[in-house]
Amino acid sequence: MKWMLTIALILSSLTYYPAKVTAQTQQPTTTKQPAQPTKGGTSPQQGTSRPVFVFPKTPERLSPVSGRRAGMGSRDNCPAVSTALTALVPLRNEQKASKQTDKSTSGIVGGLTTFERPTFWFYVPYTQNLTASAEFILQDSAGNDVYKNAIALPPKPGIIGVSLPSNTSLQVGKTYRWYLKVRCNQQQTASVPIYVEGDIQRVNLDSRVIQQLEAAVDPRQKVAIYAANGIWFDSLTMLAQLRQKNPNDASVAEDWQSLLRSVNLDNVATAPLVK
Repeated sequence: MKWMLTIALILSSLTYYPAKVTAQTQQPTTTKQPAQPTKGGTSPQQGTSRPVFVFPKTPERLSPVSGRRAGMGSRDNCPAVSTALTALVPLRNEQKASKQTDKSTSGIVGGLTTFERPTFWFYVPYTQNLTASAEFILQDSAGNDVYKNAIALPPKPGIIGVSLPSNTSLQVGKTYRWYLKVRCNQQQTASVPIYVEGDIQRVNLDSRVIQQLEAAVDPRQKVAIYAANGIWFDSLTMLAQLRQKNPNDASVAEDWQSLLRSVNLDNVATAPLVK
């Protein structure tokens, strides 16, 4: 009897053990889910967002002297225009000024650049068929002329660029004053021209922004990075070059309008670039 009982116990244990193993292997396993992309701003690897200008956190870096972003509508015998002579630059504290951006308003006008020889951009409503002249002037902080030159009026109303020549350059950390003056009554040298004026300062980029620019593969991404970090002149000039290179690119045109509208220049956001 003992040997029969022993055999029964052995058979019982063999039947139980595989059942236990089978039950263990049938337990659901926990699989680690793939990480989901996080929501937030567009990085250079994720794509290109529309450029929006952000004022620098340290506004004292520019001169607090008032500037003029838009000239008077009619002055010095110049013909009346629907949109005034306009400098394509930010106007700080514009919420205190008129909502109509083509009217003459004063404020802290200007921006930053990293370029040694930046380009200045203006909407000019006066054309070359008028008996008028235009002049661009750049001065240092002491009021001395750094560059002064006559500017040809465009064949039609539009946006023009004024670049500094090879023998003129901006120094890092210094603030300069620029003017664009249009004179329609050349017979009266003492007459007051229509003009715009503001400041520009050359700065160095910090390492964080440099890394972002190095990681960007699309020029439009670099435009957005410059704008987001308050470097106005670089972002606008790079975007203007893209427009000139790709005049039929709707996405580049939308970027241009986004950048200008971010500083309340809606009235010239769709104006053409002219030589």
